[in-house]
Amino acid sequence: MSNVTAIERVIDIFEAFQASQRPLSLTDLAEAVDMPKSTCHAIVATLTARGYLYTLNRPRALYPTKRMYDVAHDILAKDPFIEHATPVLERLRDSTRETVILGKRQGESVIYLQVIEGSHSIRYSAKPGEFKPLHSSSIGKALLGSLKESELRTWLEGRQLSSITPATKTEHEALIQDILESRRIGYFVTRGENVSDVWAVATFLTINNETLAVAVAGPRHRIEGNVAECANLLVATCSFLSRQLVRS
Repeated sequence: MSNVTAIERVIDIFEAFQASQRPLSLTDLAEAVDMPKSTCHAIVATLTARGYLYTLNRPRALYPTKRMYDVAHDILAKDPFIEHATPVLERLRDSTRETVILGKRQGESVIYLQVIEGSHSIRYSAKPGEFKPLHSSSIGKALLGSLKESELRTWLEGRQLSSITPATKTEHEALIQDILESRRIGYFVTRGENVSDVWAVATFLTINNETLAVAVAGPRHRIEGNVAECANLLVATCSFLSRQLVRS
């Protein structure tokens, strides 16, 4: 078993517990992650020996200890962006009552670094660590908008843009003009281009040579008539965040 495969299977095991939210027997766990029972047993034995899983006698099952949470919590507490950005993003969420997302470019996609879900019962939901396309998400369009026009055209050259929803802009020139106009007014909007019936407003900021973007996202019926208001709050938040993170 290669190192990469082993790492993927460890992650699969923890995500299986996340999905089931209950103790799992070795057989159940092997089936949930689609791996041979012998391989699962070897990984489980290591995780148990290191204190990341514990065993129950009745039923004969396994469950994660708090150790993974503590390790992740300690790591996250020293994140160069999240620790300082979260209170500011929460204030933006409180002002708009919509979901607020912090993301950056990773390879050819957007990765969500933080998601503060809106207070409405019907809202846009997402999780940190999710990946989204650059061309169809508001954060992605904002990050593309941080490029020079020549760099944007070079990135698009020979690239086929997939249609995520019927509203996704897949023609290069249409996307370029949308991004250039959005950059002129200072914010970027997706209108059901990444998730049908979800609109989002985003803008980018640069901190210590890292380009990030923040978005406010919600159902069309609430965002459509409030784009300008959301944009004003968003731009003010990013300006404040930029100054705060430079000092920290």
